[in-house]
Amino acid sequence: MLFRDRTDAGQQLAQKLNAYANSPDVLVLGLPRGGVPVAFEVAKALKAPLDVFLVRKLGVPRHEELAMGAIASGGVRVLNEDVVKPLRLSEEKINRVAAKEQEELERREKAYRDDLPPLDVCDRTVIIVDDGLATGATMRVAALALRQQQPKKLIAAVPVSAPKTCNLLRAEVDEMLCATTPQPFHAVGLWYDNFSQTTDEEVRDLLKRASYEQSVASSN
Repeated sequence: MLFRDRTDAGQQLAQKLNAYANSPDVLVLGLPRGGVPVAFEVAKALKAPLDVFLVRKLGVPRHEELAMGAIASGGVRVLNEDVVKPLRLSEEKINRVAAKEQEELERREKAYRDDLPPLDVCDRTVIIVDDGLATGATMRVAALALRQQQPKKLIAAVPVSAPKTCNLLRAEVDEMLCATTPQPFHAVGLWYDNFSQTTDEEVRDLLKRASYEQSVASSN
C-alpha cells in the first residue's frame, strides 16, 4: 500500500505541489466523490480555495456505456465526434440525453454546495485533483471542459496513476502530476489501505470546512 487513505494521499500529493503554495490565483478543484478528500488536503496545504467540479457522461441512447460526450460544471458540454459522426446522432437525441444528465448534475451541485455558484476559473491557476487514474476518462473530460473557461494554467494532479494514462493526459493539460505510477497498476484501490466510498455528506462537509477556513484566513 502506498497510502493509508485519501487524507494521507492528499497530504503526500500536496508536498509535490508546494511551488503553488500561498499563491493568490491558485484554485483547487476536486472530482467527486473520491477526489474531494484528496483535494481538501491539497487546498489546505497550499492555502487555496477548494471547489468541486462535476462531470456527467453522455451515453449513447440504448448503449449508455458508450460515451458520446460529457457535460461539466459551468454549463460546459464536450462531444466525442468519433462516436457522434459514425452513429449519425441527431442534435435532438444529444440534447435529450444532455438535458437528463444536466438535471442530475444540478441536483448533485445543489447537494454539494447548496445554491452557491461555482468558483470562477478564468485567468486562474487551476489544479484538478482526483484520488487516482485508471483510464483517466473523467479527468480528460474535466480538463477539456475547464479549457473552455480559459484558466491561466491547468494542472492535473493525482496520488497514483496507471503509467500509460498519466502520459496520455499530458497532452490535455499544462502540467500533469502523478505522484507515483506503479507497474503493474491494475486498479486505483489497490494502492490504498482504506479505499472506502466517499459519501455525498463527506463531500458537503469538506467543502464547508474549506470555505470556512478560507474565510478565516482572508480575515486575518
